[in-house]
Amino acid sequence: MAQIRILVGSVFGGALTTACAIRDDLNTAGHQVTVLEQPTLDDLTGNDDALLVCTSTTGQGEVPASLLPFYAHLRDTLPMQTGRPFGVIVLGDSSYGDTFCGAGELMEEALYEVACRKVGETLRIDALETTEPEAEALPWAREWARQIDRI
Repeated sequence: MAQIRILVGSVFGGALTTACAIRDDLNTAGHQVTVLEQPTLDDLTGNDDALLVCTSTTGQGEVPASLLPFYAHLRDTLPMQTGRPFGVIVLGDSSYGDTFCGAGELMEEALYEVACRKVGETLRIDALETTEPEAEALPWAREWARQIDRI
C-alpha cells in the first residue's frame, strides 16, 4: 500500500475537508496518508511518498495562501524529485472562465519542473456543480491510489 502526502491549499476549508476525507478513506484501505495543511519543502525530504495536491483556487486562478509559500519555494529552488508520483485535485468556480482551477495547473507545472511524474488525470471540481467536493474526490482518489500501488 502507498504512502501518500496530501499537500493542501484551502481558503474556506473545502479543500481541507476534502483532503481529510481522502486521508480517512485511504487510511482505512491500508494506505499511510498524511495531510499537510501548510506544506514546506522539508516535507519532501527523507521520503519518496506519492504527492497528492488538493487545492482550491483563489482570486484569478491563484494558489491559496496556505500553499503559496510551498509553491514559491519549489519554483525558486527546483529540488529535483525525479519520478516521484503525484496527482492533482483542484476545486474552482467555472464562472471565472479561463482561470477556472488555475491553482491546480500552477501546481502541476511546478511539480513537472522538478521532474515529478503525474499519475492519472487532474480532477477538477466545479463549485457551481457540487456542494460536496469530497463526494467526487473519494472515488477518484481510490482509483489514483490503485494506480500508485501498481508503480
